[in-house]
Amino acid sequence: MFESIAFAMGPVPQNGGAAPGGTDMLMQFLPLILMFVIFWFLLIRPQQKRTKAHKQMLAELKPGDRVQTGSGFVGRIVEIDDEQVLLECGDSKLRMVRGAIAGFLADGKNDKADRNSKSGKSSKADKTKKADNPPAHPAALDKGDDADKTTAEEKPQNL
Repeated sequence: MFESIAFAMGPVPQNGGAAPGGTDMLMQFLPLILMFVIFWFLLIRPQQKRTKAHKQMLAELKPGDRVQTGSGFVGRIVEIDDEQVLLECGDSKLRMVRGAIAGFLADGKNDKADRNSKSGKSSKADKTKKADNPPAHPAALDKGDDADKTTAEEKPQNL
């Protein structure tokens, strides 16, 4: 009695009870294969490239390089060995694991000014020149002579 019930609950045979063919199996696994290919090109491969570039950057570290750590510290490398780096951050020195270095920073202020001029941004020196002759306050254009008199609401508050 139990055999007939178990047989009734089993899968319905296809093609008259024959085993599924090779093309049927391929069609069943095709969505999984396609998903794996998409994940490979969108997630796995770019992550491998980033990891390889980070390892190469860590191999090129040398004393005197200005670096930023993954936690946000910025400093100059004083000493370096296979596993650890001694960073000079302002007045203090920090010993960190070599893998904590996230990337290089520009060496000098001129490099930053050069990058800003190439990208069309103004440097800090340009901003100080502009600060000598500040533009008129928009409220001053409307009020005329009363522009010099500011109310308590218009004054900036230091917290």
